[in-house]
Amino acid sequence: MPELPEVEVVRLGLAPAVTASLVRAVTVLDERSLRRHEGPSEDFVDRVTGALLNAPERRGKFLWIPLAGERADEAVVVHLGMSGQVLLRSPDAPRDRLTRIVLDLEHPEHGPLRVDFVDQRIFGSMALDGLVPTRDRPEQRIPSQVVHIARDPLDPDFSERAFFAALARKRTTIKRALLDQTLVSGIGNIYADEALWAARIHYDQPTETLSRPRARRLLDEVRAVLGKALAEGGTSFDAQYVNVNGASGYFSHSLNAYGRHGEPCPRCGRPIVREVFMNRGSHFCPSCQRLRAVRG
Repeated sequence: MPELPEVEVVRLGLAPAVTASLVRAVTVLDERSLRRHEGPSEDFVDRVTGALLNAPERRGKFLWIPLAGERADEAVVVHLGMSGQVLLRSPDAPRDRLTRIVLDLEHPEHGPLRVDFVDQRIFGSMALDGLVPTRDRPEQRIPSQVVHIARDPLDPDFSERAFFAALARKRTTIKRALLDQTLVSGIGNIYADEALWAARIHYDQPTETLSRPRARRLLDEVRAVLGKALAEGGTSFDAQYVNVNGASGYFSHSLNAYGRHGEPCPRCGRPIVREVFMNRGSHFCPSCQRLRAVRG
């Protein structure tokens, strides 16, 4: 599933093309990709057609394009799901057979262009949603579908103090906490494994046993991993994740733990292990990331 770096790469690629564009036409080829839209496909088409678009924004794994002018209280929300792609195309380019929704745009400088929402597994979606004030900064507005999502560690308004306090109150294990999008957003399985490896913390370590210095180091490593992945265009293991131009990211070549089970740990040389965790896998080094005993 695309995580923060992948969605941010898409947002950055969309920004110069869609900002200030006018939606000339909307074509819905598969209504299943509108599952998060309240109303039939005709409602989505009618309300988005003719809208002027502002610069795209993101929180965690959610991406949205606010509307401008009289429609400034709404936004087109995009969630990539497992395999969603948002592709920029020229108006006459052939459509991918897995294209679900098409937006035909007119940019004031670049002229006509096309945004194709392509989704193989149809877990992703587009929707028109109302904008509401954020809980911590009421002057900022986000889609109502995103209100429950916490800020991510790269957000300028991310509160470290609130994060550490919430983490200390949790009665769970550290990887479960990192994957809890109501605590901190944008971190999925790949980047949780990588940050925990870098911080030398076992994925099943109880959160209440983490000292503030270790929690601080983990947050620093999360930011470092996300930043490096963003700089390298995200992680692509197959053709399902690509940027708006159809190019793959190459952070997969920089992974130290995720997907490396059976290979030597880059730090100590002992084999990386994969264990089943929450119907997926956790990759770690049993030597470098020891599970510390809980004191009674």
